[in-house]
Amino acid sequence: MGDSLHKGEETLRVIRGQTAKMTSKWNAALHPSGALDGAFTHGLLRTMEAPDSSKKGLPEFILIASVMLLVPVRPASGHPQCLDFEPPFKPQWHLEFCTQYEDFGCCDQKTDNSIAERYWDIIDQLEVGGQELCADMLKEIMCQDCSPYAAHLFDAEDPYTPVRELPGLCFGYCSEFHSKCGHVVKFLTANRLLRETSERDMTTFCSMMDLSDQDYCYPNVLKSPGLNSNLGQVVEDPRGCLQLCLTEVANGLRNPVLMLHSRDETHRMFIAEQVGFIWVYLPDGSRLEQPFLDMSGEVLTTPWLGDERGFLGMAFHPNYRDNGRFFIYYSIQFNSKVEKIRISEMKVSASDMNMADPYSERVILEIEEPAANHNGGQLLFGLDDYLYIFTGDGGKAGDPFGKYGNSQNKSALLGKVLRIDVDGSDPGGLQYRIPPDNPFIEDPDARPEVFAYGVRNMWRCSVDRGDPVSRYGRGRIFCGDVGQNRYEEIDIIEKGGNYGWRAKEGFECYDLKLCQNSSLNDILPIFAYSHHVGKSVTGGYVYRGCESPNLNGLYIFGDFMSGRIMALEEDRMTGVWQERSVCMGDKKTCSFPGLINHYHKFIISFAEDEAGELYFLATTYPSSSSPSGTVFKFMDPSRRAPPGKCKQKPLPVKVKGKRFPFAPRELTVLDTKEKPTRPPPRKFKFTTKPPVTSNQVKPTTTTTTTTTTTTEAKMTPTSSAVKLKLADKEASRKNKLKPEKKNRMLNKQEAKKQMKTKRVKPKPNKQPKKTAAKKPVVVKDKIKPKRNQTNTENLDDQRASNSLKDNKIHTKRKSPPKKAAPKQPGLKINKKAKEHVGLVNKAMINLNVKSNRTTRPQLQVKRK
Repeated sequence: MGDSLHKGEETLRVIRGQTAKMTSKWNAALHPSGALDGAFTHGLLRTMEAPDSSKKGLPEFILIASVMLLVPVRPASGHPQCLDFEPPFKPQWHLEFCTQYEDFGCCDQKTDNSIAERYWDIIDQLEVGGQELCADMLKEIMCQDCSPYAAHLFDAEDPYTPVRELPGLCFGYCSEFHSKCGHVVKFLTANRLLRETSERDMTTFCSMMDLSDQDYCYPNVLKSPGLNSNLGQVVEDPRGCLQLCLTEVANGLRNPVLMLHSRDETHRMFIAEQVGFIWVYLPDGSRLEQPFLDMSGEVLTTPWLGDERGFLGMAFHPNYRDNGRFFIYYSIQFNSKVEKIRISEMKVSASDMNMADPYSERVILEIEEPAANHNGGQLLFGLDDYLYIFTGDGGKAGDPFGKYGNSQNKSALLGKVLRIDVDGSDPGGLQYRIPPDNPFIEDPDARPEVFAYGVRNMWRCSVDRGDPVSRYGRGRIFCGDVGQNRYEEIDIIEKGGNYGWRAKEGFECYDLKLCQNSSLNDILPIFAYSHHVGKSVTGGYVYRGCESPNLNGLYIFGDFMSGRIMALEEDRMTGVWQERSVCMGDKKTCSFPGLINHYHKFIISFAEDEAGELYFLATTYPSSSSPSGTVFKFMDPSRRAPPGKCKQKPLPVKVKGKRFPFAPRELTVLDTKEKPTRPPPRKFKFTTKPPVTSNQVKPTTTTTTTTTTTTEAKMTPTSSAVKLKLADKEASRKNKLKPEKKNRMLNKQEAKKQMKTKRVKPKPNKQPKKTAAKKPVVVKDKIKPKRNQTNTENLDDQRASNSLKDNKIHTKRKSPPKKAAPKQPGLKINKKAKEHVGLVNKAMINLNVKSNRTTRPQLQVKRK
């Protein structure tokens, strides 16, 4: 028996080795990227041992084949990703060109228009026959930039490989494309090897265009059910668990108990530690050096694991931007004996918006605590602008205080939801007023502050912002109420509601006598779970953010002890809430730059930023002295909002001290945070038509010359026009001078030139240059002829220019070539200047007339 058992084990070891070898070869050949990823296959490959080559035979091969037939083949699991390495989205506006991706894809209207422009640029270069033949295929290929699997089509999901310029095409489709549209490859890519291969060999070209994973090449990517079923919805694992991913936001915190914003449009986040420090984080993730508030000297807490005392709650006034008021909730001890919880009002510093005034504290309410646990700690403002205070039942176990306990005793403030008006004081000496519509204001046996009762120890509550479009659910208050020893529950707070404790725990009775009381009339929780799942609920938020549309309406919360994250989804028709399990996405699901798929076990609190995005705060060691607290942000890897839709414009924050930039510590799914690089799509701007074929009529020489001249005129830089305008302005300025000033200027110029001729003797047999002849040439250069005339007109301009150069404008008297300047040049210079001015004016008039005519006549200058 033992011997046969040994042989059986040896045979099984051989089967494992052979199966691993053949399965890996088969998988590499058919699914190189691992499409064959069933649970059985992974387990088999992980446990295989090296095969023994000496034990091969037909029976073993039959056994191997039988095992392989039992391997379940799962369809390819989708990982949609765009070329900007983010999840796809639903465009805000209708797409005019790549219409097949207007419901879900990677293109917004701007990108769609850009693709259409490139497409028509290419089509314009094709003959009519070529357009009819490959216009549709060309459009399909170019629109793959908009595919929800664009990153896979272009090999962009791997940050270590270069990104393609053309999408991956299945071999059969590529062969058809090459036969019909091979001549357009040169317009689609600048890759020299790809273009030369396309012209030389179809087989090699299509092998280069193909993808190793046949599920992702086009058009197979459209046909795979594993890639297209539930596309755009939250990814679920085989158990139905919603797969989400995270980003790290802050770290190094000592038991961070809360994070909230001040609703002043600065998008700052305030994170409070249990020891009493509140830190300011700016929108760029950096933390300010100085704390917003330091209450560590007043707060009662210890480094014991699980100590529930300390700085517990904080809330900004709805009008904080104008009045700078906020409220805090913390534990305090008097005379080293009596412990209380204190609710105080404080104000921001008048000189620094990032620091509180430490001397502004005004105590609103103090409640004595009979035990060290169950201290509550939540503060929030409702839509009615009243302050809601959530207290614990006083501690110990089973609410043993009084006949019915504190929670069912409406004359006690413990185990309650209190509502007060902090915008005024009461004549009776209270630091607040009682809202006139509080439910028990007329009950002599109840405290008027009580809004709801029968709670045990509500830890973390939130106000629903409501659906972004319909506003459904707006104003509801959700709370997580920590249970005794059997159930944890989630409640929606209602005015005057009794939430059952200590008569009930969750849906079950805890105190049988109280539970059977017909006057109990308690409100049941919307959800409860047993201690097999978790032992200390941490209330969360209903997601109403912008960046992850799939999460809208989900109430996301967790458990402090088990570290489990859960979600509830409401059926609006029945009002029933159903549980949706939440788990971290696997490596493939969270393969985006900067994402992580793990977090710390002890979930202390949840948070919401000013834009409605959702976070949670967790630690690896739940002690108020341990700096292992980290803030994580939720991210849905299956779908994002359209680009630009969620862009925020925070108001500027005046920072006076130093700031510390955020340095992440958690290991991301991708080893590198750098995104793969991809060159921008080529844009072909063709200024000329394609080469003329033999069946086309060639244009005449005159037409060609005209076209060339017109093209040159279009390409004239704007700087020439600017220079011409400046020259015209300078000439007009000189012409506007008075005659006396003109003569005076010309006299000075002429005198300078005459002095030069005196100093330099003229060479023999050469006539000295006449200074008066230069003026018309300068004017002629300033007024440039138009370039859109015919060749005849250009010849006329050339002749006119030559006449100005060769036939210089002379005065009436010809000066002898070797005579020196006269002794009295003043009178002669004046005479010459007058003649010169007259000739210049005539030349300018002729030039202006000539430039305004359609036919440009030759400029005639008479010799005298």
